Amino acid sequence: MVEFRFTAEKLNGQTLSGSLTAISFYEGKKKITRLAEKNQLKIKNIEKKSTFLYRVRKGKDQPFRGEQKAFTKKEVEDALSRLGYEVLNVNKKLIDFQSKPPQTEIVTFVKISAELLDQKLSYGEILTLLINDTSNKTLRETLKEINNDLKKGADSEVTFLKYQTVFGKFTAYMLGLASKSGNMTEIYKATAKFLERRQEFKKNLRSALITPAVTIFVLFLAVLFYVGYIFPETAKLFVRFGIDLPPMTAFTLKMSDFLITYKYLIAFILFAPAILIWRFSKSKRGGYIFDQYILKIPSLGNLIHKTLIEVYCRVFYTLYSGSAESIEPIRIAAEATGNKYFEDRIKNVAIPLMIQKGTGITDAFTASGVFTETALSRLHSGEETGTIKNTSLQLANYYESETVYKLKNLIELIQVFIAMIIMVVMIMLTLVSAETATVRPKTPGANNDVKIERNIV
Repeated sequence: MVEFRFTAEKLNGQTLSGSLTAISFYEGKKKITRLAEKNQLKIKNIEKKSTFLYRVRKGKDQPFRGEQKAFTKKEVEDALSRLGYEVLNVNKKLIDFQSKPPQTEIVTFVKISAELLDQKLSYGEILTLLINDTSNKTLRETLKEINNDLKKGADSEVTFLKYQTVFGKFTAYMLGLASKSGNMTEIYKATAKFLERRQEFKKNLRSALITPAVTIFVLFLAVLFYVGYIFPETAKLFVRFGIDLPPMTAFTLKMSDFLITYKYLIAFILFAPAILIWRFSKSKRGGYIFDQYILKIPSLGNLIHKTLIEVYCRVFYTLYSGSAESIEPIRIAAEATGNKYFEDRIKNVAIPLMIQKGTGITDAFTASGVFTETALSRLHSGEETGTIKNTSLQLANYYESETVYKLKNLIELIQVFIAMIIMVVMIMLTLVSAETATVRPKTPGANNDVKIERNIV
């Protein structure tokens, strides 16, 4: 996120200033322009918060370097001077790019914060400890800025949402909400659990889908290289000497000629669909369709579906406090699943039914069509007994146990299947190579002997 500060003038000549955050410089300028048009303001100046590199010295000590974010160079110089430093130079950082911290760093931050909150440490002390011990530069600087903003009395939810590009939208929302909820420890624990489960699920999904796909693709390229380049060098040598080729060798040579002749067409057929599908999945409509049909993949789709329900129920349990305040937890829990189809069905089917027609939670969820019969049955029972909050946690724990166990079994089956494919391919290549090795040139003079025998006859 980029932070902006602007100065504007009212129609009566009064000057005012304000600040806001945006995803990019372009979006920030658009926000400020809309704000000015709405309130009939004349924008006089727009400043973007940047990173400045400084070199300072205190007394007779050796000079040292550092960096600080600010809107102007003068702000940095004044701040350092107030701290008693002699400012040697301050310059704006030319390339101010910060990579997103690894997900493991985010999980570690949230988990440790939850544990320290459970030990009754103040949040300010926790941030100070983690700032000193965090190795990732981006996360460390982000925590410093959050700590400074909170000390100034800034709203925690607004503060964390400023850094949603670092934490992720849902995580930033949950951490910002925690300080205002009165149940900070519980929300941090739930967020840590959510992040751990999502990280574990992505790891298992890579093992189940991405790793096998990459393995098959690399194997396919290796076979193409062998058939299209290595094999013909030997086989065509026999053809030049007029030697008859065995069946498999002859067929493989024909395949090789076909691959070489139509190599660009084959490359297009291989890569174009994958690129188009990837681009389509990144669009709003494509992402919705992709998330919808991924739930229909045999075996794996069912596990993904149950994992989404687990995530939903876990977040709903954390945020839900009563039927009168159920809409916001339902909306946030739907966003937490990360599945556009699941989220859309909850937001545009279930929630409107609850608001406009007063439909109960279970009936609204049934109409959405994204919950299993088991989940609906348990939620209905919880709604009738007034224990829907605890029922959600039980359902989340149940689906966690089921999906973890079944996903591990599925991964093992896929790995066995991939191993069998590799074995079959290697056997076929070995047979072709062995057959090629049996090819022998004709014995010299054999044709002349046949001709002589025919003449005698």
